[in-house]
Amino acid sequence: MNSLDFIYLSEQSLWLVFMLSMPPIVVAAIVGTLVSLIQALTQIQEQTLGFLFKLTSVIVTLLMIADWLGNEIYRFTELIFQRIINL
Repeated sequence: MNSLDFIYLSEQSLWLVFMLSMPPIVVAAIVGTLVSLIQALTQIQEQTLGFLFKLTSVIVTLLMIADWLGNEIYRFTELIFQRIINL
């Protein structure tokens, strides 16, 4: 394995981590913003309320995209094993 292969696999792994972590992060940010807005409008200052909604929304998001996550990780694993075989 030369340095170009290492750089390529490193780039692909960072891109994979970015793509797989984006849906839960975006959902948590949107839900957190909406809950904060509602709390500010209604003057409810309960800290656990935002956490509960964010946790629930992230769990639902992960369950909805679990098949896609698994396929992407499987595809990347096949790519790495193919590179190992070609050594």
